[in-house]
Amino acid sequence: MNRDELEKRNVGENLDTLMNLDPRGYGVCRILYAGSRKATGEPLTMHAAQTLVDAVKPGDLVYILTGFVLLPHKVPEMDGMVSSMLFARALVLAFDAKPIIICPEDSVQAIRSCACVVGLHVYEDIDTVREMPMSMGVISFPKDDLGVYNPFKYSPVTVYVLMAFHGTPAAAVSIEAPGANELGVYHNAGGKDVSALEAKTDLLWAKLREMNVPTVSIGDLGNEIGMGKIADHIRSFVPFTAHGECSCGCKGGILAQSTADSIITATCSDWGCYGLMAALAYLLRNIDILHTEEMEAEVMRAASRSGLIDMTGSLLPGIDGFNLKMNVSILSLMRQCTDYALRYSHRSDRWFGPVLEKHFFE
Repeated sequence: MNRDELEKRNVGENLDTLMNLDPRGYGVCRILYAGSRKATGEPLTMHAAQTLVDAVKPGDLVYILTGFVLLPHKVPEMDGMVSSMLFARALVLAFDAKPIIICPEDSVQAIRSCACVVGLHVYEDIDTVREMPMSMGVISFPKDDLGVYNPFKYSPVTVYVLMAFHGTPAAAVSIEAPGANELGVYHNAGGKDVSALEAKTDLLWAKLREMNVPTVSIGDLGNEIGMGKIADHIRSFVPFTAHGECSCGCKGGILAQSTADSIITATCSDWGCYGLMAALAYLLRNIDILHTEEMEAEVMRAASRSGLIDMTGSLLPGIDGFNLKMNVSILSLMRQCTDYALRYSHRSDRWFGPVLEKHFFE
C-alpha cells in the first residue's frame, strides 16, 4: 500500500461509517455492513465508485432503478427517490453521462418536480436525453403480474424496447428498488406481499446482469434489488429474510434473490447513495459532484410536496423516519470529510510514510 492508497481507503472508511450511523439502535445496518464489507473486502463506497469510474464515459447511458411503493397509502417513499435525483445530477457532473431513472409510474411526477431543483431537464424519450445537455430521462416500468419470477424465460416489452432501441447502458445502479424473492414475491419490510404495488424492474436488472453490464446495488434491509449478493449472511442475521419468516404466506422470506457486482448497505439507502457520490467526488477530485446541504433540503421538500412519503407515512420531509435536519447533517459531514481530504490532506504528508512503515493497514 502506498500513500495515495492509504488516503483513499481512509476516506472510504469515513464515508462508510457515516452512512451506517445507527440512531435507531437495533443494529440492522451494522449487521448488513459486516456482510457486505466481507464480500467487498474494502470500503463499500470507494469500491462502488471505482466501478463507475472504470465503466462510464461521456455520453454513456446509466440506468438508475428506484421507487418503492409503500402500504397503507400505496404511494412511493422518499428513500431512494431523493438520492436518485441527486445521483442523476452527480453522473452528469462527474462523467457528462446520460442518467435514466427507471421507476413505477407513481414516481414520474415527483421526478419531474425535483429535476429542476437539481438543475436538469427531464425527458421521457431517451433519444432526446442523448441529444440535450444537462438532461436526464425517466422511464416508467410496468407492474403487471408476471407470475413466477423467471427473468431468463420472460422478456417484458419494456426490457426489449430499452435494449433494442436505445442500446446497452454503461452501468446500472439500483437505489432502494424492490426485489422479488426466489418465488417471485415482493415484500415490504414487515414481510407483507406488495407485489401488486411494485414495478418489476428486477427483470430489467437480470437482463443487464446477463449482458455483463456493471451493476451497483444500494439497500438497507435485504428486500431490495441486488441484496442477494450476501444472501447467506442476511438470512442468518436479519429478521424476516429467511425461508418461512415472511408474514404473507409464501414462506419465501423477504430477501431479494438478485445480486450485483458492487453492494452498498447503509442505515437508509439514500445515505448509502450520498456516500457513493462523495466517493466519486474524491476519486475525480471535484467536490461539486456531491451536492450541497441547501440542495439536499430543497430536493427533500420538493419530493414531499409532490406526494412522496417518509417510511412512517408522513408527508413531511423525511427519509426512513429521519427528518430533514438529520439527513442534511449526514450529507454535511460527508461533504466536509471529502472536501478536507481534497484540500488539506497534503498538510499531513509527513505522517503517511511513518504510518505505512508500521504495517497496521496491510
